[in-house]
Amino acid sequence: MSITIYDPTLRDGNHAISHGLSLEDIASYCQAIDDCGIGVIEVGHGNGLGASTLQLGFASHSDRTLLEKARDNISKSLLGVHMIPGFAKISDIKVAIDIGVDVLRIAAHCTEADLTEKYIEFAREQDKPPHGVLMMTHMAPAEQLLEEALKLQSYGAMAIVLMDSAGNYVEKDVTEKVGLLVKNLDVPVGFHAHNNLGMAVANSLAAVQAGATIVDGTLCGFGAGAGNTQLEAMCAVLSRYNYETGVDLFKLCDAIENLQGLPVTNSPSIKTCNLISGVYGVCAGFEKHVTHASKCFNVHSSLIYQELSKRNVLAGQEDMIIEAASRLSKLAQDLSEEGASCF
Repeated sequence: MSITIYDPTLRDGNHAISHGLSLEDIASYCQAIDDCGIGVIEVGHGNGLGASTLQLGFASHSDRTLLEKARDNISKSLLGVHMIPGFAKISDIKVAIDIGVDVLRIAAHCTEADLTEKYIEFAREQDKPPHGVLMMTHMAPAEQLLEEALKLQSYGAMAIVLMDSAGNYVEKDVTEKVGLLVKNLDVPVGFHAHNNLGMAVANSLAAVQAGATIVDGTLCGFGAGAGNTQLEAMCAVLSRYNYETGVDLFKLCDAIENLQGLPVTNSPSIKTCNLISGVYGVCAGFEKHVTHASKCFNVHSSLIYQELSKRNVLAGQEDMIIEAASRLSKLAQDLSEEGASCF
């Protein structure tokens, strides 16, 4: 079975450095990776097209500038973009298509596939292959994910990708959810993992074994929180299992050596806050926001993650992190004052 390797290093990895990848970083990466057999290289702000905002963080350059730089330096791999309705508009898709983007990933929360309909239909009208993406998929059972995936397929999505955005999955979750989609959809199924629990490579292998034919990975695991599936490790493991990926592992390893010194080779570690985030099922991209709020309000980050989990806070609701930390701080102060009044 042939597996397409999808590389969001220059998009998801942007979370790791507050969306600060430079044009030089992008050019160097694309030049080094383009000859390695990677199917798609995805580029942009961590939250995708149109997401460079005060709330989510400003990117170092505009979407157009980032994509043009990548397009100028990619000739063999396809160029991909990620977009979330509400951040991205149809006009953003037009810009991406004008620049020469090949693959459009159109994403929504795992229970809100209907938000993608006009975006997917527009992409199909422009003869660009849209992938329908469901994010934070640990928050819905397999049967509900299938219902949402069938909507994406009916809108014209040419592949369906499940994202474990919080790094909450273990292998049995992957097998159940990916397997159900593979059995019931007429389009390829993909999987995108985060490494909060140290399971990203194992989960990606489980996805392929369940029938997924698209898997995501970032170079050295460069990504939000504990990072994504480590691209080179995943390709090596898939090779050991005799899956055909088209990736030249030796060229990929050489590329890593040649890119030393760039942010993309800074392998993330699994910190305690990442483990807590993964267990509670909180978006991996919240790490920097939670760390900041924890320091500002003197509230332990684990309590903030617990509160965010209770509220089912999603990407795009980063303002609620501050609100949650503030409320927890006030609650702690009130309890302290109440305790003092007892003496």
